[in-house]
Amino acid sequence: MSKNTIFEGAGVAIVTPFSSDGSINFDALGKMIDFQIENHTDALIVCGTTGEASTLTDDEQIETIRFAAERAKKRVPVIAGAGSNDTAHGIELCKRCAKVGADGLLIVTPYYNKTTQKGLIRYYTDMAAATDLPVIMYSIAGRTGVNITPVTVEELAKIENIVAIKEASGNISQVAEIAHRTQGDLDIYSGNDDQIVPLLSLGGKGVISVLSNVAPKYTHDMVSAYLSGNCAEATRLQLDCLGLVKALFLEVNPIPVKAALNMMGMNAGGYRAPLIEMEESNRLVLEKAMKNFGLI
Repeated sequence: MSKNTIFEGAGVAIVTPFSSDGSINFDALGKMIDFQIENHTDALIVCGTTGEASTLTDDEQIETIRFAAERAKKRVPVIAGAGSNDTAHGIELCKRCAKVGADGLLIVTPYYNKTTQKGLIRYYTDMAAATDLPVIMYSIAGRTGVNITPVTVEELAKIENIVAIKEASGNISQVAEIAHRTQGDLDIYSGNDDQIVPLLSLGGKGVISVLSNVAPKYTHDMVSAYLSGNCAEATRLQLDCLGLVKALFLEVNPIPVKAALNMMGMNAGGYRAPLIEMEESNRLVLEKAMKNFGLI
């Protein structure tokens, strides 16, 4: 089976900026989108974990995706965060995302109520059947409590419009088994900025990145270097950013990356509760890492 790749390289898991009254700051978001594209980001992933989708209303989520698609103007693909712990709700989100111009869907596993591996097969099969858009499965057990096992991934890869997986388990052995079982029939993206090059070495197509919010060209260049055969340069870039990546995850994402963007004058704003401002001691560590990286 031949499948279309949505993107190759570094896609940004973009934040959702908020105004002082808590509403979405579309002016700031537009500037962030332009900044990303001008600095060679290969895709925009909108309303994912980093975009605080869990505290957006459905209408806010869809309007944010619509805005991103209109602002991007097909310069790069816009991949909409979707999925739910209620399959019927998730299907409705998928349909609405398609109507407002999304180029693909990032569908997270059901959270809290969770499900079995057979349940995951039913869930993703139903989601994929509800849309013509290409689907990226999102495996992030640390958030949802549900791991998509390699055997399940192999089964789901048989579905025509399930084209990729964002693998955020942190388990490189699992990624290797997924790559072995799918034999190039499913694109694999790293969900961890500290494992981009290791995942590329197993045949991955790129990363869906938090780091790209603050260092889009750097992250793009890391993937591009590897894919063009300059493995030594890609490795150097991977290792050189580890201090910054660590700082960007001192607290739960997206608390640090929004703080970092605010340091850069990008007007990311605050957070939706229950997320709160970064602890001052951690913010100082992040600020130092940002300075050391030349971002502020």
